[in-house]
Amino acid sequence: MTIRRVGVLTIAVFVLGFVAGQTFDSGPTANAQSRKVFELRTYTAPEGKLPNLVARFRDHTLAFFEKHGMDSVGYWVPEEAPASGNTLIYILAHDRREAATKSWEAFRADPEWQRVRDESQVDGPLTSNVVSVFMDATDFSPMQ
Repeated sequence: MTIRRVGVLTIAVFVLGFVAGQTFDSGPTANAQSRKVFELRTYTAPEGKLPNLVARFRDHTLAFFEKHGMDSVGYWVPEEAPASGNTLIYILAHDRREAATKSWEAFRADPEWQRVRDESQVDGPLTSNVVSVFMDATDFSPMQ
């Protein structure tokens, strides 16, 4: 893993803690059964394709995620080059790891998503690399 990618992931995890802590305040009665699993995803786009990837997320992908039971926590583009020109980072929340697997399977099999994906890639793929990391909140995290 390159130093740049480690830096991007470190920033994303920090932002996750802050944003998710504000978003998922489950209160003092939460127990281990109600804890969510979080998925940090980092997409690298080919040269010049990041605007198209961001547009596809904004205009289509988020609605498909919601349709298939995936909760969007946040979406980011790094500030510094070169990652600012080719990287999209986002975090999803799932009820549990098995739910994530089922949601991704349903999402990928959705004929309408396949149509949108194919139409958005007529001039070539919008991603050259995808990294997914599943995370559990620590016991001291503001969100559980």
